[in-house]
Amino acid sequence: MIHLLAAAAAAVVAPAPSPTAAIEAAMKDSAAGWDSGDLARFVAVYAPDAIFVGRDGVVRGKEAIAARYARSFAGGGNTRGKLTFEPVAWRTLSAVHMLFVARWTLTPSDGKPQSGMTSLLFERRKDGWRIISDHSS
Repeated sequence: MIHLLAAAAAAVVAPAPSPTAAIEAAMKDSAAGWDSGDLARFVAVYAPDAIFVGRDGVVRGKEAIAARYARSFAGGGNTRGKLTFEPVAWRTLSAVHMLFVARWTLTPSDGKPQSGMTSLLFERRKDGWRIISDHSS
């Protein structure tokens, strides 16, 4: 009985991951989806109502964002190379909103790496931290 109480108490006081740790884990999983050619895993971090802003304009909604990236996913991989994110800055905006600024890098297997910046606005939702706005260049 004492062991059960100790286990229950430990489960109750176990701290939740910090927002930055949870977001970094979500971004790492998204990059792993990119690298493995799994489009659904790559875009899982986006909220259904997310917007993406890039040099071609604004894309609205997770499905449209996935369609924008779909051309890079072929043959069980990603044609543009391995994706990594390097955190540059964080800003807490509220209890449920975080701004994550990072440098993204694509490293193709046979070419010169490409790099750029991204500003991602995350919102904590029932299913975890999700991107609601992505501005990448």
